[in-house]
Amino acid sequence: MNKREEAQAVIAKTKAKEKRTKILTISIAAAAVLAIAVPTAVVLSGAAQDKAAIASAAAAPIEGVQTFKIGTANHTQAPVKYEQKPGVGGDHFPVWANCGIYTKPVQETAGVHSMEHGAVWITYDGISDADVKALDAVVGDRTYLLLSPFPGQEAKIKLSAWGEQLSVDSPTDPRIEAFIKKYRQGPQTPEPGAACTGGI
Repeated sequence: MNKREEAQAVIAKTKAKEKRTKILTISIAAAAVLAIAVPTAVVLSGAAQDKAAIASAAAAPIEGVQTFKIGTANHTQAPVKYEQKPGVGGDHFPVWANCGIYTKPVQETAGVHSMEHGAVWITYDGISDADVKALDAVVGDRTYLLLSPFPGQEAKIKLSAWGEQLSVDSPTDPRIEAFIKKYRQGPQTPEPGAACTGGI
């Protein structure tokens, strides 16, 4: 083999090695992308399915929800006797209750004012500490939600929005998220977008 043939052989070997390295690099990169993309797609797909299921449940009638006709909605500092526990609308305190999580009962007339602004008020009575923590997680840092105890409400957990109320026994009841989806700032809200902060 002459020098020219030797040089061509070396060049051919080098190119073949470079090609194998390039193919290997691309294969590793593709595998890495798939390793990230497939689980992410599965997670996103699951989250999307959960969101779609909640939206579907919210669009349909929610079993157990009671709807009440609300008469007047005047501001008053006088005590108000509501037909429901807690009240779901009617005359109420001039200042709303700030949305958030409370460990003590909220002034009922102020909570009703919050619902006028589109809040969903979750109340509980006689449930375990674990169930209270689960409800805390449901509310989290989302706005237009109140959570508080409400002694004597005659149900373990109630969800109330203006003119709407649902009683459930467990914080894992899927109707909770459906109710929130449907009624938080929902079409029944007399003053959608009004503040749920800066009150009392």
